[in-house]
Amino acid sequence: MDTPEEEDAQADYLQKISIPSALISKDLGDKIKKELAKGEMVNINLDWRESLPHPDERVEYELWTNSNDECGPKCESQLDFIRNFKGAAQILERKGYTQFTPHYITWYCPEAFILSKQCKSQCINHGRYCAPDPEQDFSRGYDGKDVVVQNLRQACFFKIANESGKPWQWWDYVTDFSIRCPMKEKKYTKECADEVIRSLGVDVKKIDECVGDPEADVDNPILKAEQEAQIGKGSRGDVTILPTLVVNNRQYRGKLDKGAVLKAICSGFEETTEPAICLTTDMETNECLENNGGCWQDKAANITACRDTFRGRVCECPIVQGVKFIGDGYTHCEASGALRCEINNGGCWKGNRGGRTYSACIDDHTKGCKCPPGFTGDGVNSCEDIDECKEKLACQCPECKCKNTWGSYECSCSGNLLYIHEHDTCIGKDASAEYSWSFLWVIVLGLAVAGVAGYALYKYRIRRYMDSEIRAIMAQYMPLDNQGEVPAHMAQGHV
Repeated sequence: MDTPEEEDAQADYLQKISIPSALISKDLGDKIKKELAKGEMVNINLDWRESLPHPDERVEYELWTNSNDECGPKCESQLDFIRNFKGAAQILERKGYTQFTPHYITWYCPEAFILSKQCKSQCINHGRYCAPDPEQDFSRGYDGKDVVVQNLRQACFFKIANESGKPWQWWDYVTDFSIRCPMKEKKYTKECADEVIRSLGVDVKKIDECVGDPEADVDNPILKAEQEAQIGKGSRGDVTILPTLVVNNRQYRGKLDKGAVLKAICSGFEETTEPAICLTTDMETNECLENNGGCWQDKAANITACRDTFRGRVCECPIVQGVKFIGDGYTHCEASGALRCEINNGGCWKGNRGGRTYSACIDDHTKGCKCPPGFTGDGVNSCEDIDECKEKLACQCPECKCKNTWGSYECSCSGNLLYIHEHDTCIGKDASAEYSWSFLWVIVLGLAVAGVAGYALYKYRIRRYMDSEIRAIMAQYMPLDNQGEVPAHMAQGHV
């Protein structure tokens, strides 16, 4: 994946890969093949969370780039990325979320060819640091050594800016230089570079001291360190191509654009420690914009279960205006809770006609849809009016007339009759009045009879009570007819 096999391959060959791709170890690949050979189903989940090491709460990343702008689509892609990514990079750097370091690839000329025309035009410091000719033509345009010097100047600018506590100025310098000093306009010179440096408030003399003498037969400390950094250490391999992005000492393999790179950098943070920029629209990609990411959505209510994060899109039923949607997030989500009918009527049917509104949503903690009384249907897609008159569900009395309305019905009676809804019957209006007065007289007479009977009963009970009291008093002084005579000896005893 580093270089195409064909010598005449275009620099943008990687951009033509349209399928999702990922790199795995051979050991893991062998295990997958073994399970597939058994006929087993193999599920593979791609998870950004553990794709990069998390040494601390700061992500360290480096970009291996080049100041050459005459290498075709590859150089244009690099410059576009730097211009687009500058804002995000500076936000991360200013707030201390990241530590960025730019790097430049060089190689040395073999000692036997140091005096050759090729090495003299492509190298500085007596063949120690070399770069290819921009036009691949030694007889015209700029030489490789011009590129090496400008690369060195950019590296020195970063060193001086970093020492002053403003390392993020490197992005401004590289962007401004590519705009103001392009090779095509013959402005790829020290004079143009110095103008850009001064405009950013950096001391040109310090930059010149760092660059040193390109003709001297000595090592340049900046470029020597760059050559040593190219060599892979630990899990990171050698840097051999441009551009190369390294995040937390792992080489990035993916599209070089703002969204993709920002995702990779944000993935270097442990969850809950990522900066706010990782959770904003700056992280938006086309994962939810294209086919809604394969997630559930309600286009009518503009509600979707697709949520794009820097670790990839997820399909989760949302919470909208305090209403929680429940479901798998892929095929369905439905509102739940007391306020479910407030959001798109809970996904249920709703109709309005003639000033009347009916809904199949039950506004409580239940879920699902049910057509209201007077309608029939699934409650979701439709509810059809029931013709109560045709189905003989109302107005069943012989004199009743039935008129169907949307969602209900109306009953009436023919002639001079009055409809009584509670009894589903028709009665005459005059008969109704007579019936009412007669009924009232019956009640009055009933109350009168009940009063007389109650009074009579009261008098009878009072009389019985008085009689019993009198009999008890008289029994103490004389014998009554129903008492036996007292024996004579008992009477004598009391004399």
